[in-house]
Parts: sequence; C-alpha cells; structure tokens
Amino acid sequence: MSTNTASVPYGEVLNSLVNASASAMSGSRPRPFGFGRNVAAAPIREPAVLRRHPHLVRFAEVEADLDVLIDRAITAIMDGEPAEDEILGHYVHIASLVRAVSFREGKLLEYAFERVARANPNVLVLTQSLKLPLVKAALEAVSGNDWSSLDGIKLDCESPAKGSYTPDLIVVNRARHTAYILDLKRSLASYGDTSRLEELKMKMMASALVLPDWLYKTQKRLMVDTVEVAIVDGASRPSDHAAGIWALSEIDDLLEIDGAAACMAELRRRFGVRVQQVLEVEARKAIGVDERFVTSTGDALAPLIAPKPPRINLNGPSRTFEEEMAARSFDEDLDRDPWDEERFERVDTIDDDEPRPVFFRIGYARRPAPH
Repeated sequence: MSTNTASVPYGEVLNSLVNASASAMSGSRPRPFGFGRNVAAAPIREPAVLRRHPHLVRFAEVEADLDVLIDRAITAIMDGEPAEDEILGHYVHIASLVRAVSFREGKLLEYAFERVARANPNVLVLTQSLKLPLVKAALEAVSGNDWSSLDGIKLDCESPAKGSYTPDLIVVNRARHTAYILDLKRSLASYGDTSRLEELKMKMMASALVLPDWLYKTQKRLMVDTVEVAIVDGASRPSDHAAGIWALSEIDDLLEIDGAAACMAELRRRFGVRVQQVLEVEARKAIGVDERFVTSTGDALAPLIAPKPPRINLNGPSRTFEEEMAARSFDEDLDRDPWDEERFERVDTIDDDEPRPVFFRIGYARRPAPH
C-alpha cells in the first residue's frame, strides 16, 4: 500500500480530506501542515526563529502535574507480586518491573500529552471510550486504493464492521476543524522487521474514514472536515512523515504549541531516572547485596579479596609460547584453594619479575597491511 502526501516545511501526517466542499470553503483559513487542494499560507505574526506557533508551554508551568503523573506511574510499576518462574528464579521481580515499565511509560506519555495540550485552548484531547469501528467498506477502501484518492470520502460509523480499533488519543483542533488519530509508542524499535506497523496503519486509516461521523454522533455533534493519522515514536528516532511516523520531539507542530516537545523530553528524562533507581534497588536484592553493608565494609574487605589474574588483556604483544604454557597450567588449577601454600603464595607477595598475562587486540575487522 502506498501513500502520497504533500511536501511541507514541518512534515506531513497521512491525511484524508473527508469533506471536499468544506475544504474548498476553507481556502482562506491557514492549515497546520499545508496539505490538500486549497492550501493557504499561514500569516506570520512574528519571526519564525522566535516563535512558530501562537501558543507556548514551559516545563515550570506543568512540572507539578507531570511529577504527579510520574509518581503514579512508579507506584503502579512497583505494585503487584509476580508469579514464580523456574527460569528467572529470584530475578523474576526484575523482569516483572521491566515489563511494567514498558506498559506504564506508554500510559504516562498519553496522560502527559493531554496535560501539555491544554496550553492550546483550541485543542481538545479525547482519551476515554475511543473504540472506533473497522467498517468493512473502509477496510476495502484503504486496501484497494491509494490513500490520496480517498479525499472527500466519509463513511457511516454504524455500517457493518469487522472488529474495532482503539487509538491512544484523538486530538481535535476546533479552530481548524481537524482531527488527529494518534497512536503513541514508547519506541518503534520492535516494529522494524515485522508487518505489525503496516497493519496498525491500515486500521488507523480505515478508522479515519468513519471518524467524522463517529465524532458527530458520540461527541455532542463535534464536526471536523479533515482527519489525519500519526504514529508518534516516544524514542524520537528519525521520523518519516510520508509514512505517518512522527517523533515525539516534533509534537509542537501537531499541537501548535511551542515547548510541548521539550516538556515531554524532560518528563521522559525524569521518569528514566526514577525507573533506574527502582531497578537498581531490586537488582541488589536479587544478588543479595545490602547497600548499607557495601557502604560500611566495602573498603575494609577489599584488601582481603584476592583478585583473579585477568584472562584477557586488550593491547600489547601476543603471548610467547612459554607464557602461554604458564597461563594454561594456571587455568587448570583454578579450582584449587588460592591459599594452598604448596602451590601458591599470597597474591600480594608475588614477585614483580614473575610472568604477567599480556594483552591481545580486539576490535572491528580490518584489511591486512600490505607486505
């Protein structure tokens, strides 16, 4: 399936003009990304280098609310008792935390997105009861036609359907009469080599054809004349607007709010710090390390622990034959008591003149030097 979108300064999400006549009438109204058949340039109220959008949000303005969301996410991650696992053993708690982090980060992004979007009074973010029907006619339309050829098509949301699709968010810009179907992913890394991403986009596109009717019937006659879909990558990897992929760092253009992306970036940073602290505590428990014991006695025990000789050294000449034989003979007796006086002296009494392990190089493959 191919998609076709216009070339624009800030990028473009996959779009469907669901009311061709309404689009023609709105030619004098500035469009957020410059798509469609009747594009008008947005008026410039101030230099683009200073402000790109009419609304602004600073992290200090939303810090208290976002910190509460982070606290709730961390509490939810730590709640619950994982089932015993014979393979993971006492590491099962760590695995459970990691799985919980993946889920809770997605929810955190949704809640934070909605909070940051309040900086634009024209934006309405829908988060509850977003079950959109996958109408059969819509699925057939997007599977058999180029996306750009579906401009002006609007289908009845109550027509026969094959299941449903629930987006993470539906964002409605009431000033522009534009709706965005958004699916927020903490990372798209796991979608790289699978067909799941194309299946997701197919569902989103089919839902876009019924969304205007669905909004009118379920959201108090809310009317839009344009529907766009976008998959937002929380990890902000390189985006591909022509394929509907947006980085989280680009949401300023979706919400028309300067600073929105910066707020979300700081949210993820703080959440990451808290998550790593939780994982570190659980990891110490799993390996039986008591933080207080390590702090108070670590220095006292260090001289009593005899370090094993390094097995691999990373630079220097190769071992000679004699050194290799000596090292191998040492390896064969590693299971013996290191304090056996018949074979070894204490490590701190080894003469500096005794053979020491040498280093060998590791690295990427290189062309051999010419003779």
